[in-house]
Amino acid sequence: MKNELILILDFGGQYNQLIARRVRECNVYSEVVPYDIAIEKIKEKNPKGIIFTGGPASVYGENSPQCAKEIFELGIPILGICYGMQLMTYTLGGQVTRANKREYGTINVNIDNSSLLLQGFETNNGFLMSHTDYVETVPEGFKNIGSTSSCPNAAIENPEKKLYGIQFHPEVNNSINGIQVIKNFLFNICQCKGDWVIASFAQESIQKLKEKIGDKKALCALSGGVDSSVAAILLSKAIGKNLTCIFVDHGLLRKNEGDEVEEIFRNQFDINLIRVNAKNRFLEKLAGITDPERKRKIIGEEFIRVFEEEAKKIGTVDFLVQGTIYPDVIESGLGKSSVIKSHHNVGGLPDYVDFKEIVEPLRDLFKDEVRKTGLELGIPENLVYRQPFPGPGLAIRIIGEITDDKLTILKDADSIFREEIAKAGLHKNINQYFAVLTNLKSVGVMGDERTYDYTIALRAVETTDFMTGVWSKIPYEILEKVSSRIVNEVNHVNRVVYDITSKPPATIEWE
Repeated sequence: MKNELILILDFGGQYNQLIARRVRECNVYSEVVPYDIAIEKIKEKNPKGIIFTGGPASVYGENSPQCAKEIFELGIPILGICYGMQLMTYTLGGQVTRANKREYGTINVNIDNSSLLLQGFETNNGFLMSHTDYVETVPEGFKNIGSTSSCPNAAIENPEKKLYGIQFHPEVNNSINGIQVIKNFLFNICQCKGDWVIASFAQESIQKLKEKIGDKKALCALSGGVDSSVAAILLSKAIGKNLTCIFVDHGLLRKNEGDEVEEIFRNQFDINLIRVNAKNRFLEKLAGITDPERKRKIIGEEFIRVFEEEAKKIGTVDFLVQGTIYPDVIESGLGKSSVIKSHHNVGGLPDYVDFKEIVEPLRDLFKDEVRKTGLELGIPENLVYRQPFPGPGLAIRIIGEITDDKLTILKDADSIFREEIAKAGLHKNINQYFAVLTNLKSVGVMGDERTYDYTIALRAVETTDFMTGVWSKIPYEILEKVSSRIVNEVNHVNRVVYDITSKPPATIEWE
């Protein structure tokens, strides 16, 4: 068990898991729980502090998420963020009203920096606001510690009861030094020590997996990506040869990737590996399919069918291991947040799975935490920092129907892009970069002849959490070289474009 725990009550906002990540960056363990968690369960967990997240509802709405008033009498410090602040106010007798003017974006907040929550700030600081309602009247015992030109109560506190509320979002990068607010809550108010490190996660996970799986057998869905690789090594350290990794080469991997994955796990790690070459099987299932959600579901189900068949060949297998991580869970809407898109690891599973249970040891980790865990486990750095790659592979980087010819085009174009980024030394600065084969054909001229061929889109994003991100400002001369090489070296491509959209409003992947 962790000595220090911050409970994060999930009220449905898109930044909820990001709050958990920020807390962990401060070396304090955090756990996200439903907003309606029982009071007895909170007492049992004995947290050092509680954070109420934001959410899309209005606290005075008919079906708005609420919590028991008793939570404020536990003597546990509470920080309410956005909806969480409004809920605290509403529950304790204050007034929450719809604002005449919605605030969205980085807004200057006037601060009382004598508050334990806001120490270390100037009297004015820019924080991200995103709200329609606001606190009009604070509850009895509270005082104002922050305001904007249109939000009179942007931050409030009741220091005697250790209750704090902020209308802004300190967890996002748009808030200037927002992490300091979280640190102040953790260390000034909750009196945390900050002694949790990712190494303890790895050790605890291995022990839990030993206890859970025992001498039973497990199959790991190995793609060769960071997430499944770290999950595989965790399981290997927990149950040794009782783990079999099944590497399904669905033909939707990047150029030469199947051979590279096999080489790494057969020769560098002492792991049972079965490689299944199933390209034709997947292409047959995907024939004529253009909808991205159907692609994901088909690929997810076919993965499970392959695992079931392989499991029968090797005998009884009780557990299926997957490399699901927090952003997968968030964007699949498995919590109370709105659904953006389903993910292969979590949203594409069929109703019937022929295994005793699915094990997801990385489900609570963000990508950077997965990488740290990988290094802690002794996985080579070049594998740990490998480019993120979605479970459905190139199927969601080909817009429209998937064919063998299109796969060849995209693999060649993507390989050139990645090669030139590495040559330029940008591969460690850009968090994700890849090519997309659009469904658009356009007229071109090559060798004095008219062409009518495909357009390749290049995508490169810089991000710390993969929940938000900005497009990478790759130098023009590098983009020019990539474009020239793709058009000259890849058949059936006569145009290359660069995607300059950030997330949000776009997602990182196109589908």
